[in-house]
Amino acid sequence: MEQGNNNMEQEIKQAEKQQYQEQVKKITPTHNMFLQMAKAFLVGGVICCIGQFILNYAVNRAGLDKETAGAWCSMLLVLLSVVLTGFNIYPKLVEWGGAGALVPITGFANSVSAPAIEYQKEGQVFGIGCKIFTIAGPVILYGIFTSWVLGVIYWLFR
Repeated sequence: MEQGNNNMEQEIKQAEKQQYQEQVKKITPTHNMFLQMAKAFLVGGVICCIGQFILNYAVNRAGLDKETAGAWCSMLLVLLSVVLTGFNIYPKLVEWGGAGALVPITGFANSVSAPAIEYQKEGQVFGIGCKIFTIAGPVILYGIFTSWVLGVIYWLFR
């Protein structure tokens, strides 16, 4: 009798486990890795082409030296990213293009401006001031810390 109950309990557990696996399979999004990579390559490539166009224009048409043209290129790409974030276009681009839109300087500008835009209703200090670096803060912190550690290592072995 007890063995029959154990078998029945095991069958119920097995059925529940199978049902759970089917539910997980149904709600888990499927991704085509090669399609995602192609989208990221396309978006990142377009951003880089825009940057190269700005750089070429600044050097060839505006007569700026390469260093100044590079600074203008960075500033314009950041400005474009922030404006597109404000109009809720850049987040859609990130959703479609993934890392291709997040990795360049435009992705960093988006990560700083998005929380500022989202929390502006809470005021200048407690909204924008406190929340602006919620996403980018750890990147800045670990970037500065890593550069400090590498600088100390360089100094010690020099």
